[in-house]
Amino acid sequence: MRTPYKVLYQPGGGELTEKKSRFIATLRPVKTEEEALAFIEETRKKYWDARHNCYAWVIGENGESKRCSDDGEPSQTAGRPMLDVLEGEGIRNVCAVVTRYFGGTLLGTGGLVRAYSGAVQEGLRASGVVTVYPASRLSVTVDYNTIGKLQYLLGQRGLNVLDSQYGQDVTLIVLVPDEEIDSLREKITDLTGARAKQEVLDPVYYGIWEKKVILF
Repeated sequence: MRTPYKVLYQPGGGELTEKKSRFIATLRPVKTEEEALAFIEETRKKYWDARHNCYAWVIGENGESKRCSDDGEPSQTAGRPMLDVLEGEGIRNVCAVVTRYFGGTLLGTGGLVRAYSGAVQEGLRASGVVTVYPASRLSVTVDYNTIGKLQYLLGQRGLNVLDSQYGQDVTLIVLVPDEEIDSLREKITDLTGARAKQEVLDPVYYGIWEKKVILF
């Protein structure tokens, strides 16, 4: 059974200072390990003079790919805390890099953990996170005498029409959440006296960003 999850939709960044050390977080949406590695390398080149560029990523619908690196910091003080933040927020398809410019004062294990995790939290607050939901595209074809009733039904349910095609008949491509697909098809069958042609197309995920529907 597919379930909703969160993704990083728009990149962002944040920064904090701890005892004169700067921690700069940069977050970017990624869909593959190759994209994540390319982003990490790009960030390293940008901050070539920094002492550390630690990273963490979570990729896949169920977070199938996870990796983190302390990049020279004491073990478990940077990458793991960063990954814990991403997992704690339930965000997928995201890579976070935290760049540290050393300020001359050692922070200790606890201070490093707080700084790296805090930097990622700052970055997330400045990024765009979207919750995505499982759905399918449903193709419905009816005659012109029935299209008004169908559109009224879809409006009542708050369903989005992704596309419409007008020819001898009318075909609507409707975005239908997984939990509504069976009941909607039954309702359309009843509404049209089983005359509507219905076909479930590809499964998708969708989210809402700035009041617009986005397919994933």
